[in-house]
Amino acid sequence: MMNIGIRLHDTAGTLLEERLDNAKAQGFTCAHLAMQKALPDFRMADAPALLTDEVAARVREAFAARGMGCAVLGCYLNLATPDEEQYRKTLEIYFAHLRFGRLIGAAVVGTETGAPNTGYKTEPACWTDEALELFIRRAEPVVRRAEEEGVTFAIEPVCRHIVHTPERAERVLDALASDRLRIILDAVNLLTPANHAQADALIAESIRRFGDRIDVLHLKDYTVVPGERDVKASACGTGLMDYTRLLAFAKEKAGIPMTLENTLPENAEAARLFLEAQAEKVLR
Repeated sequence: MMNIGIRLHDTAGTLLEERLDNAKAQGFTCAHLAMQKALPDFRMADAPALLTDEVAARVREAFAARGMGCAVLGCYLNLATPDEEQYRKTLEIYFAHLRFGRLIGAAVVGTETGAPNTGYKTEPACWTDEALELFIRRAEPVVRRAEEEGVTFAIEPVCRHIVHTPERAERVLDALASDRLRIILDAVNLLTPANHAQADALIAESIRRFGDRIDVLHLKDYTVVPGERDVKASACGTGLMDYTRLLAFAKEKAGIPMTLENTLPENAEAARLFLEAQAEKVLR
């Protein structure tokens, strides 16, 4: 049985418990939790003060009562900012999430790899060696704290960010050399209108380079809109994506969390059923 989940902020409801109830009712077995997006009145800037033991107990109990796992605790802030004060505050937020992730039993604390500017904006400098080296330096304290907490920190490569190829992801993994540093693979996030025809090759390269270090899959679909610089993400089963290699990989890593993205409450269950049907064809 596949372990398919969903981002809680893509579900119906306001309170955490309502969102989890709706996710479970639609057949999901795990979830991606972004506190600021899924809980009312949570401000990311206040995370160090808000992520208390009491809140952790509530979150852990809410997941456990429904027999669901927290696949990802999201902390998607820009570690590569050149502003030292901003970085210091961001680091404290990451540290708070690592501790909270341990307390709630999250499989990973997840992030993307940002941009070397204060606005988290894509620019040519993102793809330089200097930016990659900056990200590695800035991520190292997070990885070391993850080791101390006994929790896993996972980075997600994205075509518009510093770590935008499988090769660069492998360089980060090798440079920081930690069992507590892993990968969230979102294949669509690696795609552009220029390279999307090579999607299967990019997935194969990712698996070859660091398949043993992929702890979570993010699954969505995409279309290509003429004139747009990015592919347009959508729910699974609504675009061009071929899931064959990803589903075969998921079979090999039995139980790996696979969380859906870019769904709505109205199509999330259909997206899950589509993937399950695809898996039956691929894996029979």
